[in-house]
Amino acid sequence: MDWLTDPLQFGFFVRALLAVVLVSVLCALVGAWVVLRGLSYIGDAMSHAVFPGIVGAFLAGGNLLVGALIAAVFTALGIGAVGRRSGLKQDSAIGIVFVGMFALGVVMLSRAPTFTTDLSNFLIGNPLGVTPADLWGALAVTLVVGTILTAMQKELLLASFDPTEARAIGLPVRRLESLLLILIGLVVVLTVQLVGTTLSVSLLITSSASARLLARSLRTMIGLAALLGTLGGVAGLYLSYYINTAPGATIVLVNTALFLGALAFRKRE
Repeated sequence: MDWLTDPLQFGFFVRALLAVVLVSVLCALVGAWVVLRGLSYIGDAMSHAVFPGIVGAFLAGGNLLVGALIAAVFTALGIGAVGRRSGLKQDSAIGIVFVGMFALGVVMLSRAPTFTTDLSNFLIGNPLGVTPADLWGALAVTLVVGTILTAMQKELLLASFDPTEARAIGLPVRRLESLLLILIGLVVVLTVQLVGTTLSVSLLITSSASARLLARSLRTMIGLAALLGTLGGVAGLYLSYYINTAPGATIVLVNTALFLGALAFRKRE
């Protein structure tokens, strides 16, 4: 059992494990809605759209996470506003807003005198660099998102799959959609800090997609997605430790392998 306990002597590895568990639960809570509503594209969009917030905070000498959070909220509200005012489908609104935000970040970055390790780590991701403050932040976001989604589950389900009926009984469908987009943005910001802008989408979507293949109810899907995400995260961290690879990318590959396994199992049924 030495292979299991040896890495645990390092505080950074233990913190990374705890972060993976928290983020897996958090991503499962929101990822189930992303997959069920066909919003997988928004995970990728959000992970790039927070870029100007990160760069802006870096240039101002502020907290990168706070900058990313502000950008995520503006992106979520912008997607909703563009979709409503233009009459375009949501995927078009997402594409317009995220490309514009990402381009803004690139322009802002071109004005930066240096490209430091702090900003590089935020973009590429480094689970082994998680601090105790990051863990408390992850726990707080998980509790907030979980509480909101639990309290609003019936309303969100009706607004998502039967908006006409939802409007007929007086539910604020547009506000519910904006709320869901903002929650997705919160989750993306947290996962971006761990695995970077280009890989965060996998933690949000892959485990939930695997669970969708195996589960028959929303509650079961969320629980299974959290379990699969935790399994993939822990296995990926241990694998990266022993074969000396990038932890974030290794976690994504393990999650992808779990999805392929779920897909193969589903075909046999």
